[in-house]
Amino acid sequence: MHIEMLKAKIHRATVTHTRLDYEGSCALDNNLLEVSGIKEYEKISIFNVTNGERFDTYAIQAIASSGIVSINGAAAHKANPGDIIIICSFASFNESEAKQHKPSLVYVDRTNCITHSAEVIPAQSM
Repeated sequence: MHIEMLKAKIHRATVTHTRLDYEGSCALDNNLLEVSGIKEYEKISIFNVTNGERFDTYAIQAIASSGIVSINGAAAHKANPGDIIIICSFASFNESEAKQHKPSLVYVDRTNCITHSAEVIPAQSM
């Protein structure tokens, strides 16, 4: 049996651009790709905290240290500059791999600069 699990997350990034006429994808500051481990052209899920939209696309590179998080193509209808989003990628693991797996969690500020990273999401409390 294989289990699909969170591979990487960029938490609460700010959308900087939306480009309806650009080839579809999500352009991410290359620093975010490197630290998160998300590969260029990898499938990603985007959860828009601002408006509740959820959609899949793929990641492409934006210039390192630019802070760019651009939602492009048809997905540009699902976000606006200034929206807060969570970007996730997932991977499939067998049961023994799943027991060992730790996701790459990247946290950013309002300008999409990395503030810290982690491998564990704290337990939710009331």
